[in-house]
Amino acid sequence: MFDLKGRVAIVTGGNGGIGLGMAKGLAAAGARIVVAARNQDKSRAAVAELEKLGGQTLALAVDVADEASVAALFRGTVERCGRLDILVNNAGINIRKPAHELSLAEWHQVLETNLTSAFLCSRAAHAPMKAAGGGKIINIGSMMSIFGASFVPAYGASKGGIVQLTRALAAGWAKDNIQVNAVLPGWIDTELTQNARRQVPGLNETVLRRTPAGRWGEIDDMAGIAVFLASRASDFVTGTAIPVDGGYSIQG
Repeated sequence: MFDLKGRVAIVTGGNGGIGLGMAKGLAAAGARIVVAARNQDKSRAAVAELEKLGGQTLALAVDVADEASVAALFRGTVERCGRLDILVNNAGINIRKPAHELSLAEWHQVLETNLTSAFLCSRAAHAPMKAAGGGKIINIGSMMSIFGASFVPAYGASKGGIVQLTRALAAGWAKDNIQVNAVLPGWIDTELTQNARRQVPGLNETVLRRTPAGRWGEIDDMAGIAVFLASRASDFVTGTAIPVDGGYSIQG
């Protein structure tokens, strides 16, 4: 039920953080991974790490906010791997500023990288997935898909939009046997959140106090949910937004 042998997965931003954690889970389950990112040095290191799990892995460069670059990524994946079964829309950035200090260019940069990219990649995935008889799309939201925070207005808007995009795609593509779901990570220990801890006073203490599990998440905590949502085990699960947060979001 959880076997992904013979399946091909694109993971945007799969060369680090949550994307790498998910890619490791998919690779361990047998999937062939395409690491899609801009930093090719990081991608080569990620490929080496993933290959230790026994799966075939390759890296393709992409600018996820550029329509032509996204088209080239999906064309190259099908040409080199023969098919596409799984897409993880993980690439993202954050600019931590209150709304009154955020420039329009910064707003567009965050929305295009986090939300428009998920639309572009999902749209590009539809045809090869339909040709393969179905597929799985996993969009990465956030606790900011649920909560508001004054220091991340653009990021919060993008991650709220991810949930609504997930629902729209799930409703539209169910007839093509394509399941689309979102994962809402809690506070996971990544380069992005390490920067947040430096920039937001008291964040570490707040996260530990509010999280029933009593710890920050690790990227390996994202592997299991990736395998579930990419496998036959989730064939009747679509349009959901699943927190993976150690219980953070259940607190009042």
